[in-house]
Amino acid sequence: MLFNSIEFLLIFLPLSLAGFYWFNSRNSQQAGVAFLAAASLVFFAYWDGRYILLLAGSMAWNWWVARGLMKSPSKRLLALGIGGDLLILGYFKYANFFVETAQQVSGSHWAWEQVVLPIGISFFTFTQIAFLVDAYKGEVKERGGLNYILFVTFFPHLIAGPILHHKEMMPQFAAIHGKRPDGRTVGYGLFLLIVGLFKKIVIADNLAKYVDPVFANVQAMEILDAWTATVGYTLQLYFDFSAYSEMAMGIGLLFGIKLPMNFNSPYRAKDISEFWKRWHMTLSRFLRDYVYIPMGGSRSGFHRTLFTLWMTMFIGGIWHGAGWTFIVWGVMHGTMLVVHRCWREAGMKMPDWAGQALTLFCVAMAWVVFRAHSLDDAVLMWRKMFGLEGVVLPAAFRGFETSGIKVVLSPVITGMELAYMSALLAFVMTQKNVHEAWEGMKVPRKRYAAAMVSMATASMFYVNATSSFAYFNF
Repeated sequence: MLFNSIEFLLIFLPLSLAGFYWFNSRNSQQAGVAFLAAASLVFFAYWDGRYILLLAGSMAWNWWVARGLMKSPSKRLLALGIGGDLLILGYFKYANFFVETAQQVSGSHWAWEQVVLPIGISFFTFTQIAFLVDAYKGEVKERGGLNYILFVTFFPHLIAGPILHHKEMMPQFAAIHGKRPDGRTVGYGLFLLIVGLFKKIVIADNLAKYVDPVFANVQAMEILDAWTATVGYTLQLYFDFSAYSEMAMGIGLLFGIKLPMNFNSPYRAKDISEFWKRWHMTLSRFLRDYVYIPMGGSRSGFHRTLFTLWMTMFIGGIWHGAGWTFIVWGVMHGTMLVVHRCWREAGMKMPDWAGQALTLFCVAMAWVVFRAHSLDDAVLMWRKMFGLEGVVLPAAFRGFETSGIKVVLSPVITGMELAYMSALLAFVMTQKNVHEAWEGMKVPRKRYAAAMVSMATASMFYVNATSSFAYFNF
């Protein structure tokens, strides 16, 4: 069930809100939590009911291990718990990749039934791994199994994050009985939901029209096709992931539950380190706290720090998907972070505008391999972008014919789309994000209401052509 679907917006969400507030006002302190946990399980099962047993088994396993760690911290038990999580995640997420790679290397072929990736498995697995580590450290005080179930399954975050931390959520669940969010909280939630819906349906999905055909047939494309698709995907992924993050946060606020911010204008970053503090913020936090710091962080000397940075992003690339393209993407970001750390250590600086432009350029180049179907396609895209496969322009650029440059009719673009995309890019690099915009709306204004109605109305024209969010694949 998608946040941008009719069945979610007009059926599941209203019924869940009504049921939650009815049960949460009953005498039982756990009634509201129980209803919300049940609704979240229904939300997950709507995708494929068979995998509800996998989710339930994962929660039972991790809760059993966590209880043991809370009673008596044990490295062996912690390793057993994390090992079990990674074994299940590895099977579902990477089995196909390993089999296909082995077949390619050996030149042989054997019958193999493709493993279907359960939706959200990376997110609920990482959430629970963090819980186990904190239980081992003695930082977990939670003893209620029902709150734990809701912590893992709360449907706004279950499918594509944010990756939750128990210290952020458990106190909210413990104090939720009889609580109703105030008008400003509900208004904030609706604002994030409507703006997120508009970003996804009206902007991101329409940008896909200029991206998908190019990446599906890289060989037939030319220089402006490649640049348009790269800029288009840089924007598509930005609006798609920010839309999901904001909708998830907005839906949580409607229930009076505040999820952590997961997206904070990453294209305004002036260096690659700042980018990762703004993009997928809870994943960056997880990698920092549970990968980078345990591997030594910045405590073991400069060269060791560089290696740890690189390895952390290598692991981050593997987390995003089973494929060489994701591994190379992680290596690229690890290398960028290493170069930035060396640059900073040498005391070198550049103007903010130059840093922002360079960071965005490097991030966009990495998005090419992130989106490409194969490494060969990514390399060919890069070659075409920089004219190494020749320069062929769309028919809209007929004025160039006299200069001897070949002109053809592009199967995808006219060349004018870059102007529209450049305006969008300038907007996200310079303007306030939704959270900052909300802070500026202290007093209700008719123009604010008109803008919200306009965005909601525009979204309804496209709602029947719904598509999944990009991070559903991870």
